[in-house]
Amino acid sequence: MSTVPRAAAVLAAVSALAALTACGPSEDTAGGGAGGSTASPAKSATPAVPPTPAKPTASAKPSTTSKPAKLPKPTKSSTDPGFDVFPCSTFDVKFTATLAEPTTSSYLLKITNKGTKACRALGHPIVTFGDLAGRATERGTAPGIEDAIRLDPGESAYAGLMGGANDGKGKTVNSIGLTMNTESDLEQTPLKASTPGLYVSPDKNSVTAWMVNAEDALSL
Repeated sequence: MSTVPRAAAVLAAVSALAALTACGPSEDTAGGGAGGSTASPAKSATPAVPPTPAKPTASAKPSTTSKPAKLPKPTKSSTDPGFDVFPCSTFDVKFTATLAEPTTSSYLLKITNKGTKACRALGHPIVTFGDLAGRATERGTAPGIEDAIRLDPGESAYAGLMGGANDGKGKTVNSIGLTMNTESDLEQTPLKASTPGLYVSPDKNSVTAWMVNAEDALSL
């Protein structure tokens, strides 16, 4: 074979290779352009971020302005015989004083419930001596309000007022005043009783607590 035909054959092969290169897939078709595949190359999967858990809804707080209702305090039954029986005051009773022992100038004090409801003769009577300052001291002990003498209408209670022999240090009075122990600040009008010849000696005049009978009041 001559060198001319061989050169022609090499040139034809180069031309064919160039044609093949020119007819290869374009950038558009390789990248999914018209006439090419529309599927994009798969991207690496991004791990899913878990959703943030919802915060629990706070329960409604109790109102700070409203206070819980207080339970009523237990009270005594109205069937209790002592239910609603208050201490006697001077408005509930009438008062007398009787000379019991002339030599000692001692008197028996008596109160009677003049009302329509029961009351209690509480503690000791409060005895003052006419226009003199001071009052009789308490002699003996008295029961508490729950055990104090109950006076139904018309019933009486007694106390003993101790006088004293004339020692030249005191004065004689013809009347005394009495108010009742009510364990309150109730203003009472003093009840007066005649006590002619009652000798009031400093620190010697005393009175017992209320009692249910006269003998006990005078013997204490």
